[in-house]
Amino acid sequence: MSNRTQETGPPMTQASHHPMTMIHLLRAVYWYDEALQSNLRRDGWPTPTRTQSMLFANIAMGESRPARLAANLGITRQSMSEMIATLVEQNILVVRPDPQDRRAHKISFHPDSSPLRHAAEAVMNALHQHLGARLGKDRLDALDDAISADWGPIPDLSAPERK
Repeated sequence: MSNRTQETGPPMTQASHHPMTMIHLLRAVYWYDEALQSNLRRDGWPTPTRTQSMLFANIAMGESRPARLAANLGITRQSMSEMIATLVEQNILVVRPDPQDRRAHKISFHPDSSPLRHAAEAVMNALHQHLGARLGKDRLDALDDAISADWGPIPDLSAPERK
C-alpha cells in the first residue's frame, strides 16, 4: 500500500465498529487503482490518471454516453469532452454517432488500445490472485459476492416523520 493511502486513515485490514463501508470501498478502489497504475508503469505502459481509470471502468461496464460518463465521474461535460478528445488523439477511445439518437455520440475503446487493455486485464487478474493470497480465497470470494450483488434501487432514507 502506498504511503499516501496509509496517511489517509487506518490500514484496510483494521476492523471498524462503525458503518464505514463507503470509506473502506473507496480506500480499496484507491489501492487497486494505484496498484494497477504502478504495475502498468513498471511494464512500460503509459499510465492513466485516476479519472481516466474511472472513465475506462465505466466504459468497460457498458456506459457509453459522454453526459452520463461525466455525471458518473462527477466532472463537467466540458471536462469530459476534453478528456475524451485527448484519449481519441491517443487512439485509446473512439467516438461514434449514436444510431438511436442522431444528436448524441457513443464512446468505446479504439481497436488500437487492445494491447494496453490486455495488459491492464493481466495486471487486474494478478492483483486478484495476490488479494486471494493476502486475504484468503474465502474472504475474497465473499467480498466479490457482496459487492457484485444487486443492491436494489437507491433507497429513500427520509425520516418517517418527514414523509
